[in-house]
Amino acid sequence: MSDAQGFNILDPFSSIDLGLADSADGVKQWAIANRGIIQPIKKFFNEMIVGIDTALNAVPPLIMLLLLVLVAWQAAGRRVAILVAIAMTVLGFLAPNAWGLAMTTLAIVVSSVILCFFIGLPLGVLAGKNDRFEAVIRPVLDTMQTIPAFVYLVPVVMLIGIGNVSGVIVTIIFALPPLIRLTSLGIRGVNASVVEAAKAFGASPRQILFKVELPLATPTILAGVNQTIMLSLSMVVIASMISVKGLGNEVLRAMGRLDAGKALIGGLGIVILAIVLDRITQGMGQSGRERGHRHWWQGGPIGLVLRVVGKN
Repeated sequence: MSDAQGFNILDPFSSIDLGLADSADGVKQWAIANRGIIQPIKKFFNEMIVGIDTALNAVPPLIMLLLLVLVAWQAAGRRVAILVAIAMTVLGFLAPNAWGLAMTTLAIVVSSVILCFFIGLPLGVLAGKNDRFEAVIRPVLDTMQTIPAFVYLVPVVMLIGIGNVSGVIVTIIFALPPLIRLTSLGIRGVNASVVEAAKAFGASPRQILFKVELPLATPTILAGVNQTIMLSLSMVVIASMISVKGLGNEVLRAMGRLDAGKALIGGLGIVILAIVLDRITQGMGQSGRERGHRHWWQGGPIGLVLRVVGKN
């Protein structure tokens, strides 16, 4: 009960205190007292982020640009490769430090998406095959998607502290639901007659999953990966509030100083990265019919090399 006033049937909300604030403070005290439990997790995440960031920044910009163009050509075709080449060249010329900041941001996004994939794919498969689990996880995913992104920052900072690790964890929480939902949708969308035919030929449940359901659901799963990447990039600026490095931090610092030039550079860099990653992942999600009934390795630079070797 509130000490300020008694219970009012017409206004019960102002006279009842459930003590949620005190409970949250208890969680904070628990996190402080048990930091030793959390440190191994933090160390694993940090080593992963630092490893990817170091690798991306160790490659000379022109070599990295060439690699991105080749990946885009292989995944989505020549037009997308040309778009990636132009976009990343523009990004590099935005500012002397723009390329390095973009690689750091890319490291954060790649780390988040890799962890989202290893968490979201099994959960999505389980949700696609088990109606009860799907019914349980659906409200959890709804909550994860509807809670404002800023709300995630407080509990994560209480448990982990500030830095890139906290940024990755916040990004995972925010970007994970689409991957789980679309993986479940892809598994449920597999033609039942195809599954029955596989069973009739004696395929085990494991063989059906890996040789029938997952291959047929791959375009839908990759659409989920695409959405996860886009949501990860949308968290870049918000996560910079807890000292996450990269283009988002550049935007945040520019906002604090009312520096329109730096804000424009950081914002354009994020937009260019979003376009590049979106086009590449969309290309990876193309079906065999969209590829002209060819395998992925029959086109792009790999296909070109194979054709040249075959002629010789």
